[in-house]
Parts: sequence; C-alpha cells; structure tokens
Amino acid sequence: MKKCAVLFLAVGSFLAASRAAELEVTLLETNVLRVQVNQLTEHFAEQLRAATPTNAVIGSILDLRAANGDPGAAPAATEYFALRKVPLVILVDGQTSSGAVALAKNLRAAGAGLIIGSTNDRVQPDIAVAVRASEESFFLKNPYATPAPIPAVALSATNSFMPYVDHTSEADLVRRRVKDGEDTNDASSTPRQEPGQPVIRDPVLARAVDLLKALAILHPARS
Repeated sequence: MKKCAVLFLAVGSFLAASRAAELEVTLLETNVLRVQVNQLTEHFAEQLRAATPTNAVIGSILDLRAANGDPGAAPAATEYFALRKVPLVILVDGQTSSGAVALAKNLRAAGAGLIIGSTNDRVQPDIAVAVRASEESFFLKNPYATPAPIPAVALSATNSFMPYVDHTSEADLVRRRVKDGEDTNDASSTPRQEPGQPVIRDPVLARAVDLLKALAILHPARS
C-alpha cells in the first residue's frame, strides 16, 4: 500500500509539473502581462486564470514562439482573449505550429490582436521582425541576456539600411510628440522615467512591449 501511495504521489507531481510547464505567466515592466505558451491544451483558459496576477495591466503579450498544441483547444483560448478589455499582441516565429497557429489566426480573424514576429509559412505576422533562429531560441530562454556579437558580413539589398535606422521605440516617439506639444493630454505629459530594471534584449518581445506602451499613452485608461 505504501508503495502504491508513493507511486500515485509521484505520478501526480509529474502531471502537475507537466501542466504547469504548458504555459508561463510573467509581468514585464510591472504592467505588461506576458503569457508564454509551450503547449496549447484544452485546459489553457483555466490554467491562465489561475496563473494571472491581479495587477492592473496596460496590455497582454501572447508568446506563441516555438509553441504547438491541440488545434481543438484554439476556439476556447480565442474566446478567453477576445473577451479581455486590454490590447493584445501575439508573437510567432518559424517554430509556431499546430494549435498555436490556429490560435494566432483565430485571434487575428476576430480582431482581437496584432501579430508580431519572424516570417512563418503557416501564419504571416502583421509586423515582421527578422531574428536568426539561434537568437530566437536564446531569447526565449532569457529575454534580458545579450547575445554574442554577430560577425561582420556583407549586407544584402534587403537589409543594407538597417545600421542607419533610428531604433527609437514606439513609446519614445509618442512621448516625443507629447513633449513637442503635438498631444495636449495632460495625463501623458509626465517626463520619461527610466525603469530600474533589466532591459529587454529580445527584439520581438521589446517591440511588443513598446507597442503596448505607446497604445497606453495614446489611449489612457479611463478611471
């Protein structure tokens, strides 16, 4: 009997750990909710409700990079996000497949979110951000880490202008407009305060956070 009890406990712990690993929920810069999906299952909505913090957020990021899962679970997950009142950004990459692709497509069809990421032959992003496959894997493990320097190579015609692009974020551009008097919303005129926290190095995730912060400045929540 004792051996059976130990076996049941071990199996229960394994299943709980597996289910917990199906998704991870974190807060970025204190007010952006990131839901990183590894495996989309029929339990997605209930898992997310249990894991979501009570903090007020300005938007959500559904990270479907390297995610797969059950296509049959996509409708319920789509409904969950479609009913939320905050902006949504969906992240995809070349490894997004199966149920994760179905979820991304459903959310875009429902007008519930914008898709950002690298080109995928199964789902095309609304905003493409070119990232090497090796770096995508690197940033998924730690979005704050700095990758190894890229060796100097000849630039192709499609990316030769990139070293000269002003990489100012969307949020910075909006703040600049406010400072220059193009927006008279007093609630948005607070000078930028540099956060005392790590900088997101993941270019896809950083783009999503900047977009949500810019939307929050342009459309502040009404109390």
